[in-house]
Amino acid sequence: MQLRAATVADAEQLERIRVRAWQVGYRHVFPAEALDAMPVDARRWVESLTHGFEDGQTCVVAEDERGVLGWATFGSARDPEDRYGEVRGLYVDPDRWGLGAGRTLLARAESELARRWDEAVLWTLADNPRTRRFYEANGWRADGVTSR
Repeated sequence: MQLRAATVADAEQLERIRVRAWQVGYRHVFPAEALDAMPVDARRWVESLTHGFEDGQTCVVAEDERGVLGWATFGSARDPEDRYGEVRGLYVDPDRWGLGAGRTLLARAESELARRWDEAVLWTLADNPRTRRFYEANGWRADGVTSR
């Protein structure tokens, strides 16, 4: 497995992975009909990968000989005082879960964020036990902050 910067050529695959991960990972949270109806629309990826992400985010993909396994986006947190970095998104194709892509992507995000910030944050659904276990196993902890 190798990591590299995402390119415009990855746009559709990145969106397919995001949609598929939602469809599998959040089946217990959202109605199946809504998840199954999620469109694969790569336009926002094309825009961001062509012109740059808002707030200077970075997108890295993990790939192997079979193609892209997953991706992570990270950068400045949505904090007006710029005190924290943030893992904005981390998705792995559900058919490839458990192969180490998530850990590898998270480690890269943490390393890059540590170059600029002493602390970083990420957000996940409260009712997301698999993802919460993943982050906790990798040293992250819930701080009790919630958002609506």
